[in-house]
Amino acid sequence: MQTSKILLTGANGFVGRAILKRVRAEGAAVCAVVRGEEDPPGCVRGPALGAAAKWAPLLAGCDAVVHAAARVHVMDETAHDPLAAFREVNVAGTLNLAQQAAEAGIRRFVFISSIKVNGEATASGQAFTSADTPAPMDAYAISKAEAEAGLISLAAETGMEVVIVRPPLVYGPGVKGNFLSMMRWLKRGIPLPLGAILHNRRSLVALDNLVDLILACIDHPAAANQVFLASDGEDVSTTGLLRRLAAAMGVPAHLLPVPVRVLESCAALVGKRSLVQRLCNNLQVDISKARQLLGWCPRISLNEGLRRTVAGTIP
Repeated sequence: MQTSKILLTGANGFVGRAILKRVRAEGAAVCAVVRGEEDPPGCVRGPALGAAAKWAPLLAGCDAVVHAAARVHVMDETAHDPLAAFREVNVAGTLNLAQQAAEAGIRRFVFISSIKVNGEATASGQAFTSADTPAPMDAYAISKAEAEAGLISLAAETGMEVVIVRPPLVYGPGVKGNFLSMMRWLKRGIPLPLGAILHNRRSLVALDNLVDLILACIDHPAAANQVFLASDGEDVSTTGLLRRLAAAMGVPAHLLPVPVRVLESCAALVGKRSLVQRLCNNLQVDISKARQLLGWCPRISLNEGLRRTVAGTIP
């Protein structure tokens, strides 16, 4: 790597750990900042993300920042005002860090955002691009979009280069959330009513592919002040994904062909409409900009990414 020292936030998160491992393998020095209890070796505890956090001591000697820490989706939200809670961390916390980075002479600030800034779904045969007008739908996505806008303004004011990366669903060894739940259901042989979702197309990104893109964004001259979308470059239906995942696990996929309209009706009755919509809708991502500007392409296929996920997740 050309960059000599990187400040990495969220170094104990799912994506942050993978970035830390690769950056160290590339030979760059890294100040890996964590807040949680399970700290990778060599990390330091940093301030809580917010408008009052002091970052100057940790920024000393760094020439780039990769900001992977965030307040992410909260399944059982307890905040009285969820949007305010997201804004405090993801907007005020991000812009406070970025302002201090600019004052410290940091050359480049890489921000890990989310495809949810673009929206929740794409029309059939279309894909999100980095040039689309943002259309965030929930508090998390709104906070990411506002952080992006603030960073773009800060870059114009200070000259610090900003790069924004928007990934869709990220999977890989150690994955959690709904993806891990799907793996567990398949392993147990539980019949799933998802065998008829054959015609949608969704983009995902393997953890290794996302980290490759992030590393390119740290150094590549053409990445400065750009927004990039990430994916594996291969879209798949929900049913197709489950079948491929089952094959990677070496188990049969017991998928019941319940019609999509029936799924949606049942989901509405039990308050799970949004979950079923995500399973049934399209969400496609155009990565041609990263290919053209950075010469980047996904290093591993969807099938290989699933194989690595299974090998590193399911005992």
